[in-house]
Amino acid sequence: MPESGDREAARPVAAKKAGPAVKKAGPAVGPAKGAPEPAARSPIARVAVDTPLPHLDRPFDYLVPVSMDADAVPGCRVRVRFAGKLTDGFLLERTERSDHTGKMVFLDRVISPEPVLTPEIAGLARAVADRYAGTMSDVLRLAVPPRHAKVEAEPGAAAGPAVGAAVGAGAEPAMDAGAWSAYPTGASFLAALAEGRSPRAVWSALPGTGADGPSWPGAVAAAVRATLAGGRGVVVVLPDGKDVALADHALGDTPHVALTADLGPAERYRRWLRVLRGEVRVVVGTKAAAFAPVADLGLVIIWDDGDDLHAELHAPYPHSREVLALRAHRAGAAMLIGGYARTVEATQLIASGWARPLVARRETVRARAPRVRPAGDDAEMARDEAARAARLPSVAWRALRQGLDHGPVLVQVPRRGYLPVLACQNCRALARCGGAAMTGPHHDSSHDPSHDPYRDPGHGPRDGRPGPGAPGTGGGPRDDQPDDGRFAGSVCSGPLALRSGHAAPYCRWCGRIAGDWRCGSCGGRRVRAVVTGSRRTAEELGRAFPSATVRTSGRDGVLATVGAAPALVVATPGAEPVPDGGYAAAVLLDGWALLGRPDLRAAEETLRRWMNAAALLRPGAEVVVLADSGLPAVQALLRWDPVTHAERELGDRAQLGFPPVTRMATLTGPPSAVREMLASVELPAAAQVLGPVRVEGPRAGPDRDEELERAMIRVPRTQGAALARLLKGASGVRSARKAADLVRVRVDPLDPM
Repeated sequence: MPESGDREAARPVAAKKAGPAVKKAGPAVGPAKGAPEPAARSPIARVAVDTPLPHLDRPFDYLVPVSMDADAVPGCRVRVRFAGKLTDGFLLERTERSDHTGKMVFLDRVISPEPVLTPEIAGLARAVADRYAGTMSDVLRLAVPPRHAKVEAEPGAAAGPAVGAAVGAGAEPAMDAGAWSAYPTGASFLAALAEGRSPRAVWSALPGTGADGPSWPGAVAAAVRATLAGGRGVVVVLPDGKDVALADHALGDTPHVALTADLGPAERYRRWLRVLRGEVRVVVGTKAAAFAPVADLGLVIIWDDGDDLHAELHAPYPHSREVLALRAHRAGAAMLIGGYARTVEATQLIASGWARPLVARRETVRARAPRVRPAGDDAEMARDEAARAARLPSVAWRALRQGLDHGPVLVQVPRRGYLPVLACQNCRALARCGGAAMTGPHHDSSHDPSHDPYRDPGHGPRDGRPGPGAPGTGGGPRDDQPDDGRFAGSVCSGPLALRSGHAAPYCRWCGRIAGDWRCGSCGGRRVRAVVTGSRRTAEELGRAFPSATVRTSGRDGVLATVGAAPALVVATPGAEPVPDGGYAAAVLLDGWALLGRPDLRAAEETLRRWMNAAALLRPGAEVVVLADSGLPAVQALLRWDPVTHAERELGDRAQLGFPPVTRMATLTGPPSAVREMLASVELPAAAQVLGPVRVEGPRAGPDRDEELERAMIRVPRTQGAALARLLKGASGVRSARKAADLVRVRVDPLDPM
């Protein structure tokens, strides 16, 4: 309940199911001149007020004046006076009664009579907020796009024919059955969708890219048309705009809309309104499309659910897979989780019986998969002794040269940029910034060292010398320095990098140009590359293959497609362009950089990135992976067997007690605040608290010298809802007390470390 000051200022009251009727002014005492009168029918409006405060996360009741009776419909946007301020909100419902017996205030205005929040999405938003210990208003910001008044005033199209009639009931699924013919249960899956049933499947897509491109967009389109033939709608969620374009093309003339962030606010809202008004029943888009208001939902599809782009960066940090699973469960809809690799979470759904596997025959997989060769096998080492230390050994060089005779070739580089990590030329100590710590947000958050494998003391450069941060290298605090998370003198201590071969080193955290850098261990002034980025790799390959065209795809510019002409394509993971007819060869560089990350998902994520790149090759084309052939992830790639790898990962996590076998939440904030919150919450008896420990990396708060700590709370999977509820309550107590320090709560984060 809000504090008395909040209730007195706002007057609305938390909604309950029953209560006394609202008393209206009697006939003997007329209303004051000009005073609004409540509507005669359902005068109580239950409003979800747009406030991020956890202790106010509930509906509030307001009176509906007669003048707004027609426009104040459930789902519309309204403006109310809340805590002395005019605040936006959504009208959830109109009722006859309220539990508030005192004076109530009226709605200030109806912003728009358009019912943009449907009952299904409102219920989903509440469920997602409860699942992730967040607030409903935060989820609604993700679910409902900002209003564009001009677009909203445009006349909508007339309601079209029934979906089944428009598509041709029973015709399209049979026509598209070829896309699923390689899967033994594919035909029955389509038939179940066309009959209006709700199967749930985890789909391991076949690799290989031919003249028509990858096969998965056609399979997705077939499932969409089968669901439409059954008279129901579909939501398809994809990682990025490149995948949305592929699915959009595969759907062709099937009525649908594509929702991506690069459309602009007007066009995106225009397409979203078409879905809301029932003009189309199919939505294809990125993570925000998971909340699209599709009527009569029959199928939700998520492709490549292991991609971190599916994880929302804003509170309460939901994952698209979990949102769609909740939505499918609540709506009784089917669900299809697809990808070349398989996540541990999808494997857990199969193990629990909630979903069934949908895989192709092994002989079909072998015929479609590329030929994978690890660069570090014994036979290759016997022929080329220098291959052990070379970044591009002879087997990889031969694969690229032979592939260029037949078409484009792909080189996957784990890190973008030029030289993102530097070390001293003499002692190999990691080169760090020596400038004073800055107070503004000048660091590059995309280089957060919490995701940097090269800071791990147990992970050294390729020459076998001690890794940065190891004792005696100068890469971390020495024994004679205070262990307070900073170097003496409050220096930045961020890693140095190079933007080009002619630039001076700069700090990736504070942005300072370190032209006067000197090694803190040996005093040397020369640097060497520890990690080579995509731009430097493209530069080196251009010199090695002077007659070939070199193209790059990454953060600075993502290529959607490349032609069939010979070319060297250097791309970072996830930015590989789709080739016409498939790549003739591929080299996966620096496998140690992906596998050596201090991350719970390092092996799973590495295999996913490798398989996504290798799937773009022509069937039977050669892939060279620069990693030890004995590693489980490399073996899974060699056999093209992501299922066994995911099952092994799930078994390992079950033994260690990590998600998804358990539920885990992290609390991040100043040390005193984290400890206070841990002491105040009454955790379940089976809960385990790990930490708190210091958070490494650049400070995200206004005070860059402020130390942050993180605690992890682990509970059995069956107690996940109780943990989220308790943490939500603890956050509400801190919010009601107006605690100065913020503690960020994240439930089941991708990287709890």
